[in-house]
Formats: sequence, structure tokens, C-alpha cells
Amino acid sequence: MVAVIHTSSSLRAVLMYNERKVGEEQAVCLAAENYPKEATDLTFDQKLNLLQKLASLNLRTKVNSVHISLNFDPSEHLSPDQLRAIAGSYMDKIGFNDQPYLVYEHKDVAHEHIHLVTTNIRSDGSRIPLHNLGKNQSEKARKEIEIDFNLIKADGRNQELQELKPAILAVDYGKIESKKAIAKVLAGVIDRYKFTSIPELNAVLGQYNVLADRGNEGSRTFQKEGLYYRLINEKGERVGVPIKASSFQRKPTLKYLQKRFEINEQLRLADKIRVKNAIDFTLYGKSNVTLDRLTNILKREGVDTVFRKNDTGLIYGVTYVDHRTKSVFNGSSLGKNYSAKAIQERCSPMQLTTNIAQYNVPDLGEHSNSISHSSRHSSHQVFPDFPFQQRNLPVTNTKPEMADALFDPLKQDGPIPRPLRSRKRKKKKGLSQNL
Repeated sequence: MVAVIHTSSSLRAVLMYNERKVGEEQAVCLAAENYPKEATDLTFDQKLNLLQKLASLNLRTKVNSVHISLNFDPSEHLSPDQLRAIAGSYMDKIGFNDQPYLVYEHKDVAHEHIHLVTTNIRSDGSRIPLHNLGKNQSEKARKEIEIDFNLIKADGRNQELQELKPAILAVDYGKIESKKAIAKVLAGVIDRYKFTSIPELNAVLGQYNVLADRGNEGSRTFQKEGLYYRLINEKGERVGVPIKASSFQRKPTLKYLQKRFEINEQLRLADKIRVKNAIDFTLYGKSNVTLDRLTNILKREGVDTVFRKNDTGLIYGVTYVDHRTKSVFNGSSLGKNYSAKAIQERCSPMQLTTNIAQYNVPDLGEHSNSISHSSRHSSHQVFPDFPFQQRNLPVTNTKPEMADALFDPLKQDGPIPRPLRSRKRKKKKGLSQNL
């Protein structure tokens, strides 16, 4: 089992993401735990209002939405009761057992997975810390649940992902024979990954310091539909002597690759939704996710993000390399919302950090790819006297009018807590009052 945790400041956006999947018949709400009604009896507003009322008790905490996905091995097929039990065990182990939370089973990808939606603001207004939630509680809970429910362990799955990019494939010009090193990379990429163009192929090859080079459009090589493979350094600069594609044993010429393009176009269709979901899950309803944070999160999901830049450093293209499904997608092929322009608009307008590794691939616009890291912390303020202290009572013991009151929209005209009240400025007496 793999647990992925996202936090944000918009409960509405997170809930809408899951409810939209329900409306598209790609998900179903399995449970509404610690709600006074069953999930099937709740409307969208009722689900949201209870969470928002909790969040309103601590207005100092901006990050109050917790969105978790629990992912299982594709070979595992779990019943709704098993998924509910796993969700309950996980929330209990990470300290969210008393929080109201919603459980959604998503059916938009091949592997079984569920989404959990809740808030980290307790009924007394205190905040559940999130900064070590993934590293400490979640990781421990994940391993215990794998044993308790006899699930396939994620450690072996992570090892499999690492084997997709073995170090032996990395090419360092000058230390080993160029042709032999390039041949190893081509054998590990061309017959395994599903790409539909030379730029998409270079998005994968560039990570191993190899470039498929057709030459300039006006060159004889380009006009004769020739193809060379060559080494590039960590800056994307061409090094060494190019080697004809026909001189390799597998003969990965342009004609051969064009046949692969047509086959791969059909083979990768089923894999689009996984990459799109990974991007949407990271960005939906969030306004503070930068490009480098997006690439870092996608990398943990097994997706490398390759940005293409012009000579001035402006990003004009993006390619996604999914190492789990071994599919490669140019951003625009996934849809307008996943193109380079749309991704930059959806991300926070901050420049990529200087620590980002870049591969400047000059051929056919393959200039660079970028991966980086980011983190977020928040503070909290406690407010007492939450009127829903007894919300965990069974539905049968709760009067209908009391239960309905929990789902009323949050009113903004009530008294403001004293710590949040702004100090009134004293008016200066005018000259006329002093006379």
C-alpha cells in the first residue's frame, strides 16, 4: 500500500474533485465517518458544511484541508467493506479517528485506490500537526496495515521503480566506450517505453545523457530522414562523435521508430488517465504549488516532468514520462489543461529554484527537464466552546433537527473571537473640541 498526502486551504476544492469523479461515475462515496448521517443520505453541501464549521474554529490556520489517497497493488482486489476497514484503521493510526472524514473509492485507473477527505481542525479548535504526518505516523501506519490486512508491501514496489532507471545505464562520456554505452540505453528504453515522437523519445533518453539527433531541418541528414544517436553532458551539450542509427545491432532507425510511434499511440491510450489524475490531484484547488514542487510530487508518483525551453530560458513545452506504465506524453496530447502554458498558469507564479537538475537537449525543442523540492508549514490558534462536542453520537440517538443543524452553512455574521478582533483606533480630537 502506498499513501499519498496532500494538504491545502480549500475544503471545497478537494471535495469538488472527488464529487466530480462521482458525477462522472468514476468514483463512489463509500462512507461518511463521524457524520450524523450515512454517506448516501448526505448532499454535497452537508458534507462540506460540517468540515467548514470545524475549520472556522481556527482561522489562524490557513492549511485546514487534508486529502489522502491509499493506493494498492494492481493484483489486489478489495471489497468495499475491506476498503472501509482499511480507511478506518489508517485514520485511527495517524490520529484522525475522531475527525469527520469521507471515504471515496476511485475507479479511474487500473489499481485499487481510495481517497480520504477531512480537516485537521479538532472540535475544540486545536490543530492536528501536519509537518511530520507523512514521514512518521503515515509511514508507520502503512507498514502495520500491510501486515494486518495481508497486503502487498510497498517497499518491494518502490524497489521495482528504482530498477526502471539503473545506474549502469547512465552514460559519462570519456569513461566508457560511447557506442556500447548508448546501445545499453537504447535497449533499456526503445522497446520498453511507449513514445510517439522523437521529442518524447528524447525526454526519456535525455535522462541517461543520450540524444536521438535528426540534425537541423535544412541539413542533408534531416532531408534524407537519417538519424544519429549521440552523447550529451549534464548541460545538454553535444559531446563526442554521433553514431548512425543503422550501425547499432537493433537498427533503431527513423523508419523503425515511426512504426513504433503508430503502435505506441494505441498502447498508451489507457495510461493517459493516470498521468492526468496525478497532476489534477496535486493542483486541484491549490494556489501555492510551484512548478518545482509539482515536479517533485509527480516524481514520487513515478512521473518525471521534462520542460522544454528556448534560448532565453522561457518554457514552451512539457513532456511527462510515466515510469510505472512506461508511457510518455507531450503535455498537449493529454489536453489543454496539461500543456506547458496551462501548467504554468495553474502553478504558483514562482521561478524554478537553482537546485533543479536540467538536461538541455537541443534537438527538436528538447531543451531541459526539471525536478525540485518544496515544503510547507503552518501555525495554529485554539478556540474553545465548539458546539459539536457530541457529534460522535449514533444517528439513532440524534434528533433530526439537531443533525440538520450540523450541516447549516457557516454564518459569517456571528461574534468574532477576541484574539481576532482588530484594535479600534482612537480618534484624535479636532481643534474645535479643544477650543
